[in-house]
Amino acid sequence: MSKKRRTGDKLEKDVEGAKGAIAVLATSDVTASAIAASYNDQIRPVLDAVDRLRHLKVTQEGIQLPTIVVVGDQSSGKSSVLESLAGISLPRGQGICTRVPLVMRLQDDPSADSPKLQLQYRYSNGREVATTEAKVADAINAATAEIAGGGKGISDAPITLVVRKRGVPDLTLVDLPGITRVPVQGQPDDIYDQIAKIIKDYIAPKESIILNVLSATVDFPTCESIRMSQQVDRTGERTLAVVTKVDKSPEGLLEKVTTDDVHIGLGYVCVRNRVGEETYDQARVEEARLFENHPLLSKIDKSMVGIPVLAQRLMQIQAAIIAKCLPDIVKQINDRLMRSRAELDQMPPDLNNTGDAVRMFFHIVKKVCTSLEKILVRGEFDEYPDDGYFHGTARIAEMIKRYAKKLPTECPKSSDELFLMEEMRVLEETMGINLPNFLPRSAFHVMLKKKVEMVGQVPEDLVSEVWEYVEDLVMNVLLKHSENFPQVQSSCRRAIQSLMDKARARSAQHVKELIEMELVADYTANPDYMNTWASVMEGQKQFMESVENKSKPTKITLGGFGEVDVSHLRVHADLAGQAFDLRARLTAYWKSIVLRLIDGLALHVLRGVKRLVENDLEEELADQLLGNNMAGVERMLSPLPSTGTKRDRLKKSIVLLQQSKEVVANMMHGQD
Repeated sequence: MSKKRRTGDKLEKDVEGAKGAIAVLATSDVTASAIAASYNDQIRPVLDAVDRLRHLKVTQEGIQLPTIVVVGDQSSGKSSVLESLAGISLPRGQGICTRVPLVMRLQDDPSADSPKLQLQYRYSNGREVATTEAKVADAINAATAEIAGGGKGISDAPITLVVRKRGVPDLTLVDLPGITRVPVQGQPDDIYDQIAKIIKDYIAPKESIILNVLSATVDFPTCESIRMSQQVDRTGERTLAVVTKVDKSPEGLLEKVTTDDVHIGLGYVCVRNRVGEETYDQARVEEARLFENHPLLSKIDKSMVGIPVLAQRLMQIQAAIIAKCLPDIVKQINDRLMRSRAELDQMPPDLNNTGDAVRMFFHIVKKVCTSLEKILVRGEFDEYPDDGYFHGTARIAEMIKRYAKKLPTECPKSSDELFLMEEMRVLEETMGINLPNFLPRSAFHVMLKKKVEMVGQVPEDLVSEVWEYVEDLVMNVLLKHSENFPQVQSSCRRAIQSLMDKARARSAQHVKELIEMELVADYTANPDYMNTWASVMEGQKQFMESVENKSKPTKITLGGFGEVDVSHLRVHADLAGQAFDLRARLTAYWKSIVLRLIDGLALHVLRGVKRLVENDLEEELADQLLGNNMAGVERMLSPLPSTGTKRDRLKKSIVLLQQSKEVVANMMHGQD
């Protein structure tokens, strides 16, 4: 087994181990100290790995990461909830405060004497800014202005805020712009559509947990954030609701969170956020007192109230979603890495000089000629098993068979011509001072020429059909093998067209010669000629008796001619015998003519195709691309912009996926 395979198996085994550890933490009832210790040992490396993947922007490769996404209508108290979880102050103000996605990475650090805060954004430039609790709001505002501008516009480019602080829950949350329907001064008219798109992009993946922040002062079904989350999570199985401002509207809240008219599958948590100048510790004391003593709020189950409960619930949910998604993330990274590498391998290589281009050119020509030799010469079609158009020898054989059927097996004659009248006219026009039973050779030649000319178009049609098919097939094969170099395909087209013009010209000349040869002399060594002539001439005696004896029937059946009417020949009895002999000779000789036209043209076509594949194609392409100071090859050195862009994209993708794979592998190995 290869080292690569062993590494992959080990990685998947580690994933399963981590999955089990996370699942135990997500479901076990353990003490707070045990949870903290387990998070340090088991969960934090996993969270760090997921955050590292997010930082690498692996989502650009279509790999979704487990994410808790915070959504809510404008002024619903989203930022206050995040402040309470993190124990730090976030930007405040009128209108939209969160104008870009804010990824908050909270890390519990028991050894920290003071909080450590860092902003990360514009990841391609590696921007990292250290800040403090007192200045974090200003730092976020400055980063937001750099990304989204100084006005009130928004952007989907995220900012990551890393908070290392004693006592905070280990959580990663994404805070999104609050939903607003009516743009205020300085906001674009389509502000709602922009915000809605960002929110849907984050909450649509099945790996996302939706933390829906609702104000107790509003009717939940009317909240736009509820409507959006229901569009992507109709059953609510991945939606948790946080109810804020409970002290302002305690009436009926218990019924709201217990009847659940809006399908919040992960349940509700009611919280009281910090008020005025309260410290976060004071706010937690006041929150506990509120839910303990308030006549209405105290009736809500204690498992549904308080920021500490919210933190615990989020940690459990986060652990569960990571446990569920991590093995699939590993598989997706490996699959996409393999696909990207395979796609890069299939791309044309970088050509650095003329020598590289010439070698690549002849490599393409060799592949084209090899394919065409299999298709057009050897009759192999493994490259195109299911496409009959590319089964070249079979298609050409069909054309030749159709051609053979178009050539009449019997000597052609006019359909309305009386029996032997054409022969009689020719004999009269070629009559000389000869013996009475002498058959003039010129008469045979006149008849033969007329018959051959009647079928002269048929071989021309065959070679035209064959070369039209071969040209299209050659072009298709060439374009397939040169698809990575479209910049030279126009030159290749010209080469093929020029080559086919030459092939057509040769075939046209060959057809002309075939026809002319048939008219040069009446000759054949085929023994069937004499046998056929003798067989037909056996009926001459019967024929002459019917012509000369008027008492005989005028309709008779003759071998080779079938039933004929001789009544019109009785006035030409002196030439009838010669006319019969002339027709017998033409009938017998016609078989030799047809055989020569079929065999000669079939062999010419097959030889022409073989010559094209084995010699002419390579020479013509070389002349076209290597001539004129190698102008065609030089074009191969100038890749298309789209090719360069795609190659760069694939290389970056491979680097990113490889780094992502190493991140997960290091996390898994760290848990050994």
